[in-house]
Amino acid sequence: MTWKDTAEPLLVRMPAVRRPEGHVPFKRKLLWTAGVLVLYFFLTNVKLFGLDIDASQNIFGRFGSILASGQGSIMQLGIGPIVTASIVLQLLGGADLLGLDTQNDPRDQILYQGLQKLLVLVMICLTGLPMVFAGNFLPADQAVASTLGVGATAVKGLIFAQIFVGGVLILFMDEVISKWGVGSGIGLFIVAGVSQRLLGGLLSTPFIGNQSGILHTWFLFATGERAIGPVLATQGIQTLFVTPGGGRLLALITTVLIFAVVVYAESVRVEIPLSNARVKGARGRFPVKLIYASVLPMILVRALQANVQFLGRILCSQLGNTLPAGLGTYGGQCSQPTGGLFYFLAPIQTPQDWMWWLQGATQPIWQIMIRIGVDLTFMLIGGAIFAIFWVETTDMGPEATAQQIHNSGMQIPGFRQNVGVIEKVLERYIPQVTVIGGALVGLLAVLANMMGTIGGVSGTGLLLTVSITYKLYEEIAEEQLMEMHPMMRQMFG
Repeated sequence: MTWKDTAEPLLVRMPAVRRPEGHVPFKRKLLWTAGVLVLYFFLTNVKLFGLDIDASQNIFGRFGSILASGQGSIMQLGIGPIVTASIVLQLLGGADLLGLDTQNDPRDQILYQGLQKLLVLVMICLTGLPMVFAGNFLPADQAVASTLGVGATAVKGLIFAQIFVGGVLILFMDEVISKWGVGSGIGLFIVAGVSQRLLGGLLSTPFIGNQSGILHTWFLFATGERAIGPVLATQGIQTLFVTPGGGRLLALITTVLIFAVVVYAESVRVEIPLSNARVKGARGRFPVKLIYASVLPMILVRALQANVQFLGRILCSQLGNTLPAGLGTYGGQCSQPTGGLFYFLAPIQTPQDWMWWLQGATQPIWQIMIRIGVDLTFMLIGGAIFAIFWVETTDMGPEATAQQIHNSGMQIPGFRQNVGVIEKVLERYIPQVTVIGGALVGLLAVLANMMGTIGGVSGTGLLLTVSITYKLYEEIAEEQLMEMHPMMRQMFG
């Protein structure tokens, strides 16, 4: 008896969103998508009952936008458990330890989906329990405990229950959009969170935010309320380019450049000509884009880094600010590592993390250089590896793609109509482009973090937002085309 036979009774009974029985009209898809997004924004503003908001800590920091997390809300975990479960499954699947044929066996497909949901529930517990009980990240409100007549531990249990419900809700919200809406729920949640921060970085004022946005700052300069001359004379030119309270020109330039580079990279592709052997004159092209695996594998890389840093903060809260065996040293309330292994593994988040000549070096320069090197290496290699895993597990590899082309009745002109022949042609392009594209995305993410972006959005979050929005635009255009010409629906499947 295999593990599949043992686990099948549980996995096939995991709750799931029912698939539509027929074609879902485009307008209805938009309504489902908009409704889930409104629900997501609403839940990110529902604060955890019993939480001491003032004493709570931002656990994920700048990773929060990537993980679509709502600090102190019922969406505290965001998509973190879903992403972590995907990492585990991809690693197990890549090593062929699951023994599941998700391409051809419907039973294995159901087991895989059930196993993914089960792992998400496990990850919700593994992430939420230490967050609530192992440290003072989400402290209980003593006033609420006194009102309810219970201890702080009982209130923390109530906080965890709310976090667990939020994690389950976002899992099924993602599934609703995937089956009934447009695009991917995970992608849309990331775009929503990052867009919120981008708009805040542009438009916020001291009345509605913690600091002035870029437009408000330059309005003060233009109206003379804050003269540029004295600012340059007393604080230097870096105030206009780098300093958070200044003009932040570098962040504006970096954000625009990242938008332009990603849109350009999405348009760079190798097009393989196709023709239909049965329908004369029917031709097409299969595009192998430079960013073939999309930017989504970057979520997996950054989520892995976020989990490592979260582990360091838990150890710091339990063992003190200096961890044994050179694991790391922390300052303040275990917010950021200042030395040791966890410092070198922490990604560069802002220009101030490495521009020692502007702020004064708080770390030896050699340590800063090592940290930059580790971050670059991790993102380049991790981006390439996870891109390969992503392509293989989402049926985008040469073998699966060749089978899809063959099943559609298409072939490559000048070659025999054979799956193996098509696969050999695709193997010339897909593996190489996948590695190059994954490494390129990793490089762009690090450079964007180093230069800074509008609203303090992480480079990965910005890359994800641009790429997901671009793909969403393409999917909407395809949906509209199929609505106008129903025969196209049969060609696209």
